[in-house]
Amino acid sequence: MTTLRAGLIGVGMMGRHHARVLRELDGVELVAIADPGGDPHGVAGSLPILPDIDALIAEGVDIAVVAVPTRFHEDAALKLAAAGVHTLVEKPIADTVEAGQRMVDAFDAAGLVGAVGHIERFNPALQEMRRRIAAGELGEVYQVITRRQGPFPSRIADVGVGKDLASHDIDLTAWVVQSTYQTVFAQIAHKSGREHEDMIIASGRLANGVIVNHIVNWLSPMKERITIATGEAGALVADTGTGDLTFYANGTFPLEWESVTAFRGVSEGDMIRYAFPKREPLRVEHEAFRDAVLGHETDLVTMQQGLRTLEVVEGVLQSARTGQSVSF
Repeated sequence: MTTLRAGLIGVGMMGRHHARVLRELDGVELVAIADPGGDPHGVAGSLPILPDIDALIAEGVDIAVVAVPTRFHEDAALKLAAAGVHTLVEKPIADTVEAGQRMVDAFDAAGLVGAVGHIERFNPALQEMRRRIAAGELGEVYQVITRRQGPFPSRIADVGVGKDLASHDIDLTAWVVQSTYQTVFAQIAHKSGREHEDMIIASGRLANGVIVNHIVNWLSPMKERITIATGEAGALVADTGTGDLTFYANGTFPLEWESVTAFRGVSEGDMIRYAFPKREPLRVEHEAFRDAVLGHETDLVTMQQGLRTLEVVEGVLQSARTGQSVSF
């Protein structure tokens, strides 16, 4: 296997994990790290901490990971594209749709692999959910619900909960049921005194008719990462915090208790928690990026797909501002 020279810009809370995985990945050698803020987590080892993206490019890297604050994604990505460097940018792709489009155009024009780190696509529970839905095990899918709640992460300063967290749910929902968003309607709240929103409730419909609902916030004392897909055969429940996937089947036995029958609508059937391999999502994501650079077909999140997700997030925020639904 060809050894790819890798560079990493940004070694904060997420960047430190990228550094670890890049060092462990077959066919990849981490040769350069840049961060104008230094090395707060001590991940550089024997490598010097370079001051900026220009110094990183000067090290002659083949691939790069951009893990800096969102507002700096465009500048770093455009410089990497101009230098002929395949790039994985942390999500969201950019702080504005216009910036994201410029990034897409630059990597397309250069013929380079440009990817976005929507890591939930590589969560084993969601990969198994997608596989089972595609195999028809749910029958027709009616609805997808996500709940992503927890305390405020001090690492985030330049975006709200929409671009930081809801972007996960919007991307994974469209991916799991293999469709695109058609409409969204949303409400947001600002409860922590920060510039950006910290709570969102959004609902919508996908092009294939599936209805969706997302509850996202930074103000919960517990951490929750749940995706529920309900269809004609029952419901699949993915906990992406643990990587577990559970199937709740519709019952096959008639209910003889009349009041329960009227209340439930469908009867309860078997519940199965599936066993399957659970690999670290970040490692699987990096393998997909590496393999795409080497010319193999992978399920990588392209910059075009990352841009589409950002467009829907912006639609959610627009809906909350205007009180109107937004169509795509």
